[in-house]
Amino acid sequence: MSHRSDPGCDRTDPGLDAVMSERRRLINLAYRMLGSLTEAEDAVQETYTRWYAMPRTQQDTIESPGAWLTTVASRICLNLLGSARARRETYVGEWLPEPLPGHTEWISGRVGGAAVDPADRITLDESVNLAFLVVLESMTPAERVAFILHDVFCHSFAEVAEIVGRTPGACRQLASSARRRIRTAQPSATATSTAQHADVVRDFKRAWEAKDIDALIGLLDPDATATADGGGLATTFLRPIEGGEQIAHAWAEIARRRPGTMTFLERTVNGRPGVVAEQGGAIVTVFAFEVTGDRITHIWVVRNPEKLRRWTTG
Repeated sequence: MSHRSDPGCDRTDPGLDAVMSERRRLINLAYRMLGSLTEAEDAVQETYTRWYAMPRTQQDTIESPGAWLTTVASRICLNLLGSARARRETYVGEWLPEPLPGHTEWISGRVGGAAVDPADRITLDESVNLAFLVVLESMTPAERVAFILHDVFCHSFAEVAEIVGRTPGACRQLASSARRRIRTAQPSATATSTAQHADVVRDFKRAWEAKDIDALIGLLDPDATATADGGGLATTFLRPIEGGEQIAHAWAEIARRRPGTMTFLERTVNGRPGVVAEQGGAIVTVFAFEVTGDRITHIWVVRNPEKLRRWTTG
C-alpha cells in the first residue's frame, strides 16, 4: 500500500528514519475519523507504541513505514468508532465533535504565546469544518473510514480494502453511501464565502449582545436549528432548538442571564468564523455556525469543558 501525505494525492516515501515525521499526517487522519483531537492523539500514540514494540529486524522488513502506520492507525480508529457508538448512548445530551481553535494559533504555531509542535497542528480544510464533522457522525464506522481514506486522503479502494478488511468493491459502496449522506445533509445551496460568513456571524453577535430579537430572527433561517453539547458537565439545553424565532428568543435569554464577567469574542472555529464566550480568562463556550447565503442555518454550542481544553487562554 502506498503512503499518502496530508489531504491531497502526492506520494512520498519517508523511509524508516522519518517514522516520527508521520505524526502530523496521522493526527489529521485520526481527527477526521474520530471527531476528537484528544482521541486522535491517543490513537496515534497507540500506533507508535505498536511500531516500537516490534523488533528492529521486523521493522526493517516493512517496505513503507508510512503505509504501515496509516493502516494501524485507521484500524484503531475503526475499532474506537465502534465502541464510541455504545458510549454515546449514555452521553448526557447531544454529542458534538471537539472544536479546534482558530487558524491563527494553529498555522502560526503559537497558542497563547506558547510554541506549538508543528506535528500537533490540524490542516484546516472543508473536511474539518464542524458542519462536515457532524455529518460524518451519522455514518457507520466503516463508511466514515472508507470515505475519509478515499475521498479526503486519496487512497485507492484497493488500499482502503486492505485497511478495513473488506473487498475494494465493498469499500467503493461504503464511500458512495457516505457521499449520499453528505448530499442529503448538505444539499446544494447558495455558496457563502468566508467573508460573507464572517459578516453574518458578526451581525448575529452584535444583535445578540443588544438583545435585539427582531435582528436575530432576521439573521436566522426560519428552519434553523441549534444543538448544544455540555456532556453533563456544563449547563445547557439538552435537545436541539428548532426554528429561527425560537433560537432568537433562547439566545436573547442567554444574553440576559450571562454573568457580568463573561465576554463574547469573535474567533475562528475549525477554520470558520465563530464566537466564543470567555470568563475568568478561560473559554467556557464555543459557538460554531453554518451559514447559507445571508442566513444562519445551524448553530453548534460546545460547553463540555473536556472538549475545550485547547481553548484555555489562561
